[in-house]
Amino acid sequence: MFFASDNWAGAHPKIAERLMKESGGFAAAYGTSDLDLKVEARFSEIFEREVSVFFVATGTAANSLALASVQRPGGITFCHSEAHVIEDECGAPEFFSDSARLAPVDGAGGKIDPKALAAKVARFPEDAVHHGRATAVTITQATEIGTVYSLSEIDAIAAICKQGSLPLHMDGARFANALVALDATPAEMTWKRGVDILSFGGTKNGCWCAEAIVFFDPEKAKEMHFMRKRAAQLFSKSRFIAAQFDGYFENDLWLDLARHSNHMADRLRAGIESAPTAKLAWPTASNEVFAVVGKPAIEKARDNGAKFYDWPIPESNQSLVGENEGLIRLVTSFATTAADVEEFLGCLA
Repeated sequence: MFFASDNWAGAHPKIAERLMKESGGFAAAYGTSDLDLKVEARFSEIFEREVSVFFVATGTAANSLALASVQRPGGITFCHSEAHVIEDECGAPEFFSDSARLAPVDGAGGKIDPKALAAKVARFPEDAVHHGRATAVTITQATEIGTVYSLSEIDAIAAICKQGSLPLHMDGARFANALVALDATPAEMTWKRGVDILSFGGTKNGCWCAEAIVFFDPEKAKEMHFMRKRAAQLFSKSRFIAAQFDGYFENDLWLDLARHSNHMADRLRAGIESAPTAKLAWPTASNEVFAVVGKPAIEKARDNGAKFYDWPIPESNQSLVGENEGLIRLVTSFATTAADVEEFLGCLA
């Protein structure tokens, strides 16, 4: 019963097999191998346009370098107040962008409120030399609390970005989970909505260590070659990242894995809704589930081997959790089984 994080899951067997197949022989280094070029072309096919792709090792590197690529002196990047870039990346986005600042924007359900964003952006005009100037916006899809921006919600954010000539970045650590939840195409959820740069995550969805920065306008990506090298993210044997993506994309495995993890989360949601000792904290649509559970049931689940994290009670809703209750996060993955879900729900009975 491993629900602590999708990062706890290993690599999918098909991806591990692809890595083993690539482990022998020789190939050109530093992203110039035939396999690297093949996978870069596959990204363009998936997104239905020519894109520039840069493989990196971690989501933090992807987010930080993507945001650094659009920064200017005095730059302000706007993100949700609970976004991973501002809460969980130890200042890496600021570090890689030469200390550009992140400005939090509130919004219900872990999503930036467009009106709040417009008001916040207006506080940093181009000539605000003392306060800094608006530079970019980043959204997380799926969000940190399991919700998913609808296509129209992305449109609303993108419209504000377009009005202010601000690049729009999407943190897609759980990109596939959001994509299948919306039943959209990669193009429909990104550049067709106005997204300029994407952090494309594979690690949480069955890869071993595979992330990518995707530029939807290759002309805007010319400096990234140097930035990635300077950030120590240009791997000499980058074909091993390419091999993971090659296996990930083959026969749409990546979408199947995301559907499975979302389906396991659906089973959790349904079971929690009917459990006498638990309730859903808020609606979610991806592979993260947040539940308010009686403390005895939490202890019972942990005593039976369940792994999950306690979650901080939202400042805006302190009454959500009762005196003898706790708020927990449950994350499913490609490796979660129906038996895992049923065993956990049995602890809540």
